[in-house]
Amino acid sequence: MNEYRFEDLKIGQKEYFSVTVTEEMMKQFLDLSGDSNPLHNDKDFAISQGYQNKVVYGLLTTSFISKLVGVYLPGKYCLLQGVDVKYSKPVYVGDILIVKGVVDELHESVKRAVIKVTIQNQDEKKVVKGKAEIGFLK
Repeated sequence: MNEYRFEDLKIGQKEYFSVTVTEEMMKQFLDLSGDSNPLHNDKDFAISQGYQNKVVYGLLTTSFISKLVGVYLPGKYCLLQGVDVKYSKPVYVGDILIVKGVVDELHESVKRAVIKVTIQNQDEKKVVKGKAEIGFLK
């Protein structure tokens, strides 16, 4: 786990990690959220709607932003204050996601950082883009 404090960050600083989306993750998200929409839980339904397979929950995909900022950039002293994302392509079970963060803004007066976030799949296709607003613990 990284331990960057506000003072350690620089514009353009980057961190990333990869994760493979599993069927178990989908089951756990269903159990936690109660979202039983067939697009996420019924392969035949998803295919009938023009998708290759069941579509991974958007919020499961973006939940990896929490890991990005809480573990990698800035890490231990992070206080996630907001996330703004756009979904551009579906994610499927088995996809390998590369979750990247780049320090985009630093606001000294309020000790706040904005991290530009992109999530790409194994084919280097962007599936999510957005920003995370970060405060810092003492």
